[in-house]
Amino acid sequence: MIALSVNLNKIALIRNSRDTTIPDIPQHAQMCIDAGADGITVHPRPDQRHIRADDCRDLAAMLEVEFNIEGNPFAGPRASDRRGVSDYPGFMELVRELRPTQCTLVPDGDDQLTSDHGFDLLRQAEELEPLLTELRSLGVRSSLFMDPVPEQMAIAAQIGADRIELYTESFAVAVSKGKDVDQCYRRFRDTAEAALEAGLGVNAGHDLNLDNLPIFRALPGLLEVSIGHALTVDALRIGTPAAVQAYRAVLAGS
Repeated sequence: MIALSVNLNKIALIRNSRDTTIPDIPQHAQMCIDAGADGITVHPRPDQRHIRADDCRDLAAMLEVEFNIEGNPFAGPRASDRRGVSDYPGFMELVRELRPTQCTLVPDGDDQLTSDHGFDLLRQAEELEPLLTELRSLGVRSSLFMDPVPEQMAIAAQIGADRIELYTESFAVAVSKGKDVDQCYRRFRDTAEAALEAGLGVNAGHDLNLDNLPIFRALPGLLEVSIGHALTVDALRIGTPAAVQAYRAVLAGS
């Protein structure tokens, strides 16, 4: 069974639109878990536009399922400019403090609305390798956010990654437009097969939804998907428990 990790960033974004604690992030996480989610994902950015450092601490204190923290490992500390919001300690400092089940490294920045590309290991392998070594020493499973480039999978394994997370926006766009879907899927399939051959686990995420998952779930060796935006939108229509259950059913092939 492919694991479903629910990303709570958009839930935090709703809360941050007001000076309030509603929706409560740990309570929402528990609702997702009670509905069948296998894990919880958060992506705390330095500007704390949605999930904040204190949210990560609150979740780490209550979660008994997999906790995946993703973000830019080179993001340093930053003072908060919002009343009642603690400072951002730096991404790796937060990971060292909380030691989540999994840490997904993502090459994003403040100028990006959302993550929009994976690492280029032909350029970045050397700077990532010591971070992957540190994550392993902390007992944290590592994952690298990657574009579907089969040739880079062996490098990811060589520098010490445990898994890769495939950036799936191009596949989602192909399905939504009904154009070049098979060709796009083959690129992801070839990358997943290269990852498996290199000894890597395979995760995936970004714009996966109830329409494209029935195709993508057949990806060789797929262990986990992280879904936030689409699941949150579906939850507005049918409710959070029903949305989680719908995604679980699709991943199970129902």
